[in-house]
Amino acid sequence: YGKESMAPHSLTMTMIGASLLWVGWFGFNAGSALEAADVAALAFVNTLLATAAATLSWVGGEWVLKGKPSMLGGASGAVAGLVAITPACGFVGPMGALVIGLAAGLVCLWGVNGLKRLIGADDALDVFGVHGIGGTLGALLTGVFAAPKLGGQGIMDYVANKISPDYSILDQLQIQATGVGVTIVWSGVVAFIAYKLVDMTIGMRVPEEEEREGLDITSHGESAYHA
Repeated sequence: YGKESMAPHSLTMTMIGASLLWVGWFGFNAGSALEAADVAALAFVNTLLATAAATLSWVGGEWVLKGKPSMLGGASGAVAGLVAITPACGFVGPMGALVIGLAAGLVCLWGVNGLKRLIGADDALDVFGVHGIGGTLGALLTGVFAAPKLGGQGIMDYVANKISPDYSILDQLQIQATGVGVTIVWSGVVAFIAYKLVDMTIGMRVPEEEEREGLDITSHGESAYHA
């Protein structure tokens, strides 16, 4: 890892997969409302806006940094926007969704190209850079753009079934940060235990030669294409 380039299997398949994710995510976000009402409609619109904004900002960032945009960047930006808007989709307004999407595209671009190299992560699918960074950013910005004065829905008092009249961006941001911190600790501990269990049984990595040849051949004895 980090010494030789291994080209993606198929950028066409990557774009098709990202497109299917984009369509399916509407059910993921809007469907979480469990009813065809105003919150579901808001989540639907916010999901569309944030994803489009993140796609544009990622591709634009690539254009500035690398001199040209890429199809892989567009697909990655779309997924980054989907991830970032998920915690916020039912609570922020459309303008908040646009800002979250624009921020997610740029921050996740840094996560994939800058932070990944900085920490030396072997993350072939950029899961941490897109999902980890994007999810954290979206969770934090939910506390900002859910504020009614920024077009958000505020915080629902589910006991009294009404919007709480008092909203402090700083207080809610602290609550969101606490939730993110607990999630990171919990995920880190459980992932480390799972990592060690797998490493002690079947092992975490395949030999370098098998990795270079491809696991379709070494593990299954077949290939998707015949030269």
